[in-house]
Amino acid sequence: MVASPQSPIPIMYKFTTLYRQVDDLDILDAFFSNVHLQLAEQLPGLVKTEISRVMGKPAGESRFYLTYELYFESKTAFEDAMKSKPGVQLMMNLAPWAQKRLVTWFYSESFEEAAGLHGRSDEEE
Repeated sequence: MVASPQSPIPIMYKFTTLYRQVDDLDILDAFFSNVHLQLAEQLPGLVKTEISRVMGKPAGESRFYLTYELYFESKTAFEDAMKSKPGVQLMMNLAPWAQKRLVTWFYSESFEEAAGLHGRSDEEE
């Protein structure tokens, strides 16, 4: 993990996949559990993962069903993982879902901080 010049908080590189709602959630769940999850867990350099089932949005139902986040120490570690055999297989298996616009994915820098730290002086702590 690398800290940015502006913050001593470690930054990780994250690959997020968003699954959209589909008519047959059993097919999606089977693909996710038996293919996506299995291949992702074999990626070299994978630090941690997060799975979230989307429960809705403020205005009601969401068009999204599931998010899966893969964390790596750096962009280079992520790129190396995607060049590995499980990385290539993962992307080949996700491609048809993306072509049908059933998944969306993106890469990001990610960092964590404790809640409520901004806007408080040391005297308030």
